[in-house]
Amino acid sequence: METSLPVADRPRRPEWMKVRAPSADGRYFDVKKLIHGASLNTVCEEARCPNIAECWGKGTATFQILGDTCTRACRYCYVNSGKPEHAPDPLEPLRLAQAAAQMGLKHVVVTSVDRDDVEDRGAGHFAAVTRALKAKLPDCTVELLTPDFLGDEERALTTVLGARPEVFSHNIETVRRLHRRMRGAKASYDGALHLLRRAKEVAGYPVLTKTGIIAGLGETNDEIVETMRELRAVGVDVVTIGQYLQPSSKHVAIDRWVHPDEFRWLREQGEALGFGSVFAGPLVRSSYRADEQKHAADTGIGVVAY
Repeated sequence: METSLPVADRPRRPEWMKVRAPSADGRYFDVKKLIHGASLNTVCEEARCPNIAECWGKGTATFQILGDTCTRACRYCYVNSGKPEHAPDPLEPLRLAQAAAQMGLKHVVVTSVDRDDVEDRGAGHFAAVTRALKAKLPDCTVELLTPDFLGDEERALTTVLGARPEVFSHNIETVRRLHRRMRGAKASYDGALHLLRRAKEVAGYPVLTKTGIIAGLGETNDEIVETMRELRAVGVDVVTIGQYLQPSSKHVAIDRWVHPDEFRWLREQGEALGFGSVFAGPLVRSSYRADEQKHAADTGIGVVAY
């Protein structure tokens, strides 16, 4: 099946989607040297995030644990997929915590590839990273953006939340109608909702739950609002909505460029539904300005415009 349009037929990138390149100003190259020197992965690089110059320039990054190879193959994601060659690195949590300390982070975001090949789906590694961060940086807050822990959800949630991260995040990614087509047979829309609901029930403490939605995969704005309605019904506190960018010609083509005014309308709909924080905009990603997202939810600011 064709996954990309001929070059002449592709929607032209609008002005509001242009981002600045890395510069000598700020901390971009220091962050790059530190991360590579510690043999750590970031979703910033692995997923070709458009905000890498801004975030690294400010001295922050989103760590990607459990290797660089994902056992899933979502049609929109640039992260390498296949069969991982190595087991989770037991020293990675310590290296990550040390890097976070050197960067002076006060809010640390950690995500991962899917590891369906690992017995606990990587839950123990998430917990080890969280414990290492809290030991090295007692005053930092930890945000975990996890996979779905397919087939071991309950035990995985108990393990991960036992380390007491302040934010538990799992991205639903797209609307119900497109979910299987974009994410494959293993992923489940209702499974994502269940995981987010159970996180609050399992935690035993006031964990903030969060998810992200990609716009421009073929959905309608009304479908995004319906997805937000279902997310609020399971108690999700924070939602992010951002524009899909086709990472290569092998990935699904962009269906549309969502105008900033549409993102503004989606923010308003989310606010009306009662989310603690709604971040929606062309360049918004799950971990984009994650500390601000948490602060907005904690303080009741609610909506921040970009």
